[in-house]
This record gives sequence, structure tokens and C-alpha cells, in this order.
Amino acid sequence: MTMQKIRVKLKSFDHRLLDQSSLEIVNTVQRTRARIAGPVPLPTRIEKFTVLRSTFVSKDSRDQFEMRTHSRLIDILDPTEDTIDALMKLQLPAGVAVDIKS
Repeated sequence: MTMQKIRVKLKSFDHRLLDQSSLEIVNTVQRTRARIAGPVPLPTRIEKFTVLRSTFVSKDSRDQFEMRTHSRLIDILDPTEDTIDALMKLQLPAGVAVDIKS
């Protein structure tokens, strides 16, 4: 017997929004009686940018900015048709990117 698996990967700049979305997915999957593994927090991707404050002189004066991308991984094991239907109807907040692979 082959085991089916759906892998859901969530990404967001706001970790609170990400945790809320992953909790919604976990609750939805548990209501449909499918097994679930996760949410697993993946490493945070940090992009740093350094720019000059002045447009002309003073290279010693710089600003640094960073962009943090938080990620979570959720595996849904042995999904049923009800699970897939419930996930399709689920409304997640704006600002959360969802990547689904089977």
C-alpha cells in the first residue's frame, strides 16, 4: 500500500501571521481525520542590504536594512478527499505564501 503525502510550505515576513496560518491548516486537517506532521519551523532567511546615506559624499555614513523570511513546513499524511476539499476552501490571510506539493 502506497502512502500519499501532501507537503505544504508556508512563507511570510511576519512570524505571527505565519503561526496563525499554520494553526488554521493543522486544525482543518485534524477535523478531517488525516494524519499530520508539523508545523516544522525552517531556518529564517535573512537578506541584508547596505546603502549609502548620502547621495554624494561621506562613504563612512551608511544604513543597513534586513529582510527576514520565515518558513514553516507541514506534511499531511494519507489525505482524504475531505481533507483536500477543506484545504481548497481555506482562506489564509494576505502576506502568507503557500506552496503545495504532493
